[in-house]
Amino acid sequence: MIKVALVDDQLLVRQGIAGLLAISDDIEVIWQADDGEQAFVEIIKTPPDVLLLDIRMPKMNGIELVKKLRAQGNAQPVLMLTTFDDSELFMQSLQAGANGFLLKDVSLDKLVDAIKTLASGGFIAEPVVMKQLDQGLNTTTEIETLSVKELQILKLMAGGFSNKEIAGSIFLAQGTVKNHVSSILAKLNTRDRTRAVLIAIHQGLI
Repeated sequence: MIKVALVDDQLLVRQGIAGLLAISDDIEVIWQADDGEQAFVEIIKTPPDVLLLDIRMPKMNGIELVKKLRAQGNAQPVLMLTTFDDSELFMQSLQAGANGFLLKDVSLDKLVDAIKTLASGGFIAEPVVMKQLDQGLNTTTEIETLSVKELQILKLMAGGFSNKEIAGSIFLAQGTVKNHVSSILAKLNTRDRTRAVLIAIHQGLI
């Protein structure tokens, strides 16, 4: 059973999603919150397996909450939900360290699959938004194969962790991590960490 928490300031939307997820035999909604501040407190007390998070909320929005979690070394899997197919919000979510991004009009099956993907350590991206971002990505050039260690570091990069935080989590020197990151960027034909993550998602590497 995958334990899920819902954070959305719109009560009807939140209850609607919770009601749909209740149909699934594999998912249990363990708590709900209507803003990021309340959610942060609940996460500390009762951490879910996957956090479903609205982007635009009062007090503390979804992106701010993810940044706060990642700044404290919390690797909680986060699926961002929004009514906007806004590629800029998707980029900001990735930069903050979110693990997935879906529109709220998603089907139950797709939402359940996304939750299962995140719970198993994967990533998910809304195809509509990815199509917008593809125009700016270098996805046609053949990329070099990443090593097991580079893939491990790339997944942590996708989680929004800094080189220092990555070094601490996998017991490597910060300089060694920096070298691995440079190699990853070179192999993915980019100089930007966020674009590296986008390319990795597009290529099915993470």
